[in-house]
Amino acid sequence: MNLVEPIASKAKTGIWGLDNILSGGFSRGHLFLVEGAPGTGKTTVALQFLLEGAKAGEKCLYVTLSETERELRDGAASHGWRLDDGLEIFELLPPESLLDSEQQQSLLYSSDLELGETTKQIFEAVERVRPDRVVLDSLSEIRLLAQSSLRYRRQILAIKHYFAKFATTVMLLDDLTAEVADKTVHSVAHGVLRLEELAPAYGAERRRARVVKYRGVKFRGGYHDATSTTGGLNVFPRLVASEYRSNFARNKLSSGIGQFDQLLGGGVETGSSTLVLGPAGTGKSLVAIVFVAAAIARGDKAALFVFDEELGLLFARMKGMGLDLEEMRRSGNLFVEQVDAAELSPGEFAHLVRKRVDEDLIKTVVIDSLNGYQAAMPEENSLILHVHELLQYLNRRGAATFMTVAQHGLVGDMKAPVDVTYLADTVILLRYFEALGTVRRAMSIIKKRTGAHESTIREYRIDGRGLTIGEPLEGFQGVLRGVPLYVGGDKPLLQELSP
Repeated sequence: MNLVEPIASKAKTGIWGLDNILSGGFSRGHLFLVEGAPGTGKTTVALQFLLEGAKAGEKCLYVTLSETERELRDGAASHGWRLDDGLEIFELLPPESLLDSEQQQSLLYSSDLELGETTKQIFEAVERVRPDRVVLDSLSEIRLLAQSSLRYRRQILAIKHYFAKFATTVMLLDDLTAEVADKTVHSVAHGVLRLEELAPAYGAERRRARVVKYRGVKFRGGYHDATSTTGGLNVFPRLVASEYRSNFARNKLSSGIGQFDQLLGGGVETGSSTLVLGPAGTGKSLVAIVFVAAAIARGDKAALFVFDEELGLLFARMKGMGLDLEEMRRSGNLFVEQVDAAELSPGEFAHLVRKRVDEDLIKTVVIDSLNGYQAAMPEENSLILHVHELLQYLNRRGAATFMTVAQHGLVGDMKAPVDVTYLADTVILLRYFEALGTVRRAMSIIKKRTGAHESTIREYRIDGRGLTIGEPLEGFQGVLRGVPLYVGGDKPLLQELSP
C-alpha cells in the first residue's frame, strides 16, 4: 500500500456477474458498503473479493469483529478455498481490561474505551500489513459501541478519511441487525451493494443482489438473481435484450413435414418465436421437437429445456415416435437440460439459455413448457417481462425459439395460465374434436407476423411414425369458441394406416 492517489482501474470482485453489474468491479481507492441480513452471503462476497486480489498479487486484510478466524477459515474451506498467501485475517478481540469487571473504569463509559481501542487496533493492523484491499466485518459492532448516530457517523468518517490517504479499496459489511435503520454509511460510502434472501412458500430460498448506489459509474440497476453454491456466490445479471445485436440472414426453416410447412406458409423464420398452444395430450412437445430434429438434420445445433417431464420418459416417448433424442445428444448436436422450477431462479435460467446460444452457437431453442417456467416466477407480470426479454434476445441472436403452453381443461372454454400470445411471432393452436364417434386432433395457425400462412384447419395424428398432418378440413364450426365441431363427411379425415 502506497501513499498515492487512487488509480482509475477497477478492483474485480472475483464474481463475474457482480463485476458485470458493477461495470467492471469496485473503483480502487474508495470505500464500499455491502449490506444484507445474516445469511445473505456477505462474508462469501468479501472472501471472494479478497481472494481475487490475492490472486492478482495484492495484499489483502480481513478485519473481523464478529466471527472468529477459525469460523472464517472453516467457511472458506467449505467452498474449497485456502486463506493463505496474500490474505491476512486480523481477529479483533476486546482488551482484557475491558472484559475484567474489576478493572473497568467508573468515570467513563466502557463503550467509549472500547470504541477508541477498536479503531486503534484496526489502524495498527492496517499500518502493519499495508494492504491493497481491506474488509471490515461488521459495522454492527461499531454501531453498538458508538451508541449514538452522531458518534457512529464520526467514526465511519474517521475510517474513510484514514483510508483516503492510501490507494486502498475498502469493503464494509453490515448485517442490518440494528433496531433502527441507519443510512449513515449510505451517504458516506462510494457505493452500496445490497444482498437479499427470499423464502418462497415452496422450494429453495431465492437470493438477489442490487446496486443501490455507485458514484460516477453507470451500473446495471434493478434486482439480479443470485445463488450460493460450493465455490462461492453467483450473480446472474438481469437480461437486457437491447444490448445484444447481431446480423444474420432471415431464412425460412422447414419442419421436415411438407403439410406442416404448407400450413405455416413455408416454415418458420430464423430470429422468430413460435408458441405451441393446446390442452394436455395434444402433442405440443412433439410439435416443437419436430423442429429440433429438422434443425439437426440440416446440420444446426439445438437446445431443449424441459420443465415438466422427466427426461427418461421423454426420451422413451420420442423414440417410440421415431425421434432418437439420446442419439442427437450423444452426437453433440442437441443440448438437453432438465429444469427444476423449484430450484432454478429465472435469472439463472436466462443465463443458461444465453450461455448455450452464445458459446455453443445454438440456433433452435425449445422451452417446454412456460407453465413450468411460470412456477419459477413470483408474479405473473414478472413472467411476462422475463419472457419478453428472453425472446427479444433470442430473436436478435438469430435463433428460432419454440415455447409450449398447456391450457387448462381438455375441451370447451380453455384458458392459458398466462397470455403470451402477443409476444410470439407465430402461434400454433392445437385442439381436440369429435368426428364419427372418435376423438381426433386438429391444428391451425392463428397468427404469424413474418409472412402469410394458411387459414385452414388440418387434422393430425401421432403414432409410431411421429407426426402426420392431413389435408385442410372444410367442415368445421366453433373452432374459435374452443369447441371444434366437425360437420363434414369422413372423406377428408385421416385414415388409420396399417403399421
